[in-house]
Amino acid sequence: MKISVITACYNSAVTLERALVSVAEQNHASIEHIVIDGGSTDGTGEILARHRPNLAQVVSEPDRGIYDAMNKGLDRASGDVICFLNADDYYAARNVLSGVAQFMQAHSLDALMGDVEFFDEANPHRVVRRYRSDRFSPAKLAWGWMPAHPALFFHRAVIERVGRFKTHYKIAGDYEYVVRAFHGHSLRYQHIPEALVRMQTGGASASGWRSTILLNQEVLRACRENGLRTNALKILSKYPAKVFELLQR
Repeated sequence: MKISVITACYNSAVTLERALVSVAEQNHASIEHIVIDGGSTDGTGEILARHRPNLAQVVSEPDRGIYDAMNKGLDRASGDVICFLNADDYYAARNVLSGVAQFMQAHSLDALMGDVEFFDEANPHRVVRRYRSDRFSPAKLAWGWMPAHPALFFHRAVIERVGRFKTHYKIAGDYEYVVRAFHGHSLRYQHIPEALVRMQTGGASASGWRSTILLNQEVLRACRENGLRTNALKILSKYPAKVFELLQR
């Protein structure tokens, strides 16, 4: 089972090498790592050149944002399973992708999801929060819940049905994609109770109150665009559970 890993990056020289190495060190036999760079100017290109033998495809050109870059990756992916790994994330162990492939094949799954551990930029060994994807179910989409995106693996058939990301979203395009994938469709999916990916704190969806407001506005719009009934109170109700995640770390 071939797995396509798509990494979108822009001026990511500080963290990108760690992500590239974590994919290159996977013990799965068939991996296609595609990197879409938005035309970086900070040394990202030199890092990609060093790791070029381990990369199936590299595109470096200006884009119209993260979801445009992710679409370029989807257009080039040929794997049976497709996933995304951010430039400041990395796989938690060498057997993550082999385990995913074995589990999805054994259970004929459309989607598989695991957990993500957030770590402090200043201290990569200190876990500050665990995103538990077992909290997700399609019924919770109206409450703004989704699986941890870097630990979400879709079978190619799902990607072909859902299509591309909507580029008019700035932060919640991955949530909107999950809504299209799960809402109104009976996907065969399971959760693995393991941290498959480690993610650095920060990012566009967690960079201040303005980003939080925009995120929730886009989540509300994603539901409405896809015929999923919800309201602002439902979407905001997930935040107490997120606080509980911090307390449980």
